[in-house]
This record gives sequence, C-alpha cells and structure tokens, in this order.
Amino acid sequence: MALRRSLPSLLLRRHFSQSTSLPLKPRVRDHSFDAITDLHKKLRLAVSLRSLLLPSASASDALPVSRFISLARRSLSLSPAELSRFLLRHPHVFHVFDHPVQRLLFVRLTPRSLSQFNSETLAVINSLPSTVVRLKKLLLMTTPLLRLRLEHIRLMRYDFGLPDDFEQSVILSNPLIFRLVTKPDSDSTRTKYVELVESGSEFPDLRIPVVEKSREREYRLKGTEAEDCRFAFPIKFPPGFKIGKYFRVSVWKWQRLPYSSPYEDISNHDLRSLEAQKRIEKRAVATIHELLNLTVAKKTTLERIAVFRQAMNLPKKLKEFLLKHQGIFYISTRGNEGKLHTVFLREAYFKGELLEGNEIYYVRKKLEELICLSPQKANVERMFTSLGTRSETGRTGRGSKGLGFKEGERERDGEGSGSGSDSGVEEHYFE
Repeated sequence: MALRRSLPSLLLRRHFSQSTSLPLKPRVRDHSFDAITDLHKKLRLAVSLRSLLLPSASASDALPVSRFISLARRSLSLSPAELSRFLLRHPHVFHVFDHPVQRLLFVRLTPRSLSQFNSETLAVINSLPSTVVRLKKLLLMTTPLLRLRLEHIRLMRYDFGLPDDFEQSVILSNPLIFRLVTKPDSDSTRTKYVELVESGSEFPDLRIPVVEKSREREYRLKGTEAEDCRFAFPIKFPPGFKIGKYFRVSVWKWQRLPYSSPYEDISNHDLRSLEAQKRIEKRAVATIHELLNLTVAKKTTLERIAVFRQAMNLPKKLKEFLLKHQGIFYISTRGNEGKLHTVFLREAYFKGELLEGNEIYYVRKKLEELICLSPQKANVERMFTSLGTRSETGRTGRGSKGLGFKEGERERDGEGSGSGSDSGVEEHYFE
C-alpha cells in the first residue's frame, strides 16, 4: 500500500522536470505589487518588534531601550543603528520616552498601535470558526493522507490568520475534527502532525475550489461558452507583457485542458502519458491557487509554499514553474535583498488593493496606515522632550546620540511640530 502511494509522487517529480504546455516567458515586473511588498517588509519588521515588546514589557507595557536593542539583535539580527532608525521613523507605532523615575530611555507601543493590536487579537478570536474551515480545506488538499506537519502550519499561522496558540485553541479544542499525532519515542515539535479525523468524503462542500465560483460568475456575466470556462482560470497579465500568436494559442489550449481537483485523490491515476503530465501540471496550478485563496491577504512567500511541496505534490522548481503562469500569479523579489519571494494571486488585487478582504485583513490594514504616516506629522518635539533636542548649552542630548538621531534630521522632523496635528503619539497617549 505504501509503495502504491509513493509511486505517483515519484512520477510527479519526474514529469515536472519535463516540458510543459506553456512556454516560459521573461519575467515582467508589476510595480503595484512591488509597492505592496515594500510596505509589507516594514510591516513584518513592526510585527516582529511588537512581539518582542509586548511579552517582555512590564505592567506599563514599556521596556528599556537597551534591553529592547539586545532582544532585537538576538532574535532578529537587527543592529542598534537599524533599530534606532526604524523606531524614529515610525513614531506612530513606537513611543520612545524618558522614564520619569529611572531616567532611562524606554520604548512602548503608542495608543493607536496598542489599540490596533487589541483589535487584531479580537478579530482573530472572532474568526476562529472560519479559521477552522480554512484549516480543514488545507488538510483536504493533502489527500490521501489528510495530514500536515505542525511546524509547517506554524510557519503559515500569520498568513492563515491563526492565533499564536492555535495548537491549543484550534486543534486540541476541536477533537472531533483534528488530532495531533506524534512519532513514537520523540517529543520534538518537528515530528508532530495534524490530521483530519473525518475522511474527505464527509466534506462535500469544502471540496469545491474557490476558482469554481469565479468560473460560475464569469459564465453568468459574460455568457461565454461552457466549454471555454469549465476548466479556465482568471488570467490578467502584467503591463508590458508581450503576447505573441503562438503564446496566445497555447494559453487558449491550456485553459480548455481538463484536470483533477486539488481535493481529489490521484494516487491511483496513470501518470505516464503526455496528456496526464499536462493535467498534473494544471492541477499543481490549481493547488497553489487554492492555497493562496486560503490566506488572509491572498499572498504568501514562495519559501512557505515550498514546505507543502511533498504533501501536495508540487513541483521542485517552484519559481520557474510559477513564472510560466504570470497571468495567474506574480512573484515579487522586493524584500530581504531579493532573497525573499512573495507570491500574489493576481485576480484578487486591483490597482494594488485587495478586492475582498476579511475582518483580520482590514484590522491589519490599520497598522499599515500607521506605518505609512510621516514622522513629520507627529508631535516630535513633545514626544522626544527627554532626548535633548536643544539643551541650554546648545549641545545634543545623550538620547539623540544613543538612538542615532542626527541633528539635521531632528531639525527637519521638528518643522511643523507645533502645527497642532496629532497622530496618536503624545496627546492621544494621555486620553
């Protein structure tokens, strides 16, 4: 039985290395998606710093800057200069102040940032029923085993909208749906698996891919022939993408090509023919398409998709594979000096905005808005009174030196600080 199940996986890996039905075209950049990646790079860092700040803070939700720098260096490999620049460039998220008793620099979240964090926590709790459904669908795509490593799900918990304690609040709290399986004589987290208790046949509604709804809507709106949209995917090529006659015909044939659903068990299928290879490739496109639809923002990193490669029978060279379908996915290399690849579902976005978001997405959007606010709009003079912007002797105070705040930058940020506008730094703090 084990040999029969492993044979299709070997055939899949061999077939993906061969030629496909669509030719490989040069990668074309889409600046709207690259702009989102640049913003989310700052968002990821802000979330990581927030996770370091909140658990370690005292009763006043504040932490000494020296200790915060040490935590950031050890956990995030962030230098003191980089951390200082990030804190000072985002005063709407982090509040740096001089402790009135200890006379040390402390850092904490601003009231707006703390309110956003509480709202996000509440949104994640309120979305637990839909989160359970998404986790069910994720496990159903691993047929016939219907299980995934706990560590792989943990890597995707932010993208799926799972709480940090999802092992207890989602998995162990639903023993009739999920169960944890651990290999014998091992307590390591990497050997823990999450399995679906019921068989896949007991979830007929959950086994319907999201793309089926798009096809039905396309058929009702445009009235296209049923054969043309039965197996088609919504395609939207980036600006500047050159489509020749041969490529157009290849796409038209590929859209009409039948394939098996990502939730269908193909362990007993014959995968030796050329036609079967093309259908398996299209099934892999459908699997990644469905996986991105399960995420909160309809995007995730290529490296996180790769952890599901064996469980979902995905190709080895994922980047090259996705570049063959630039009308469905977009890969952005902006972030982490090109070492991190973000995969977007093109149809889910329009002009850089997600078309259909859930409660978690819109709450996280508020943190993006705080990050995008200019530091010049903050009441910088009142916020950094302890940093000695202009002491009686005319010298720069110790606080500005410790945080890497240059004198010229301070003067520029101080312009307009008396305009009366507030962005949740000092006046909101004393509400």
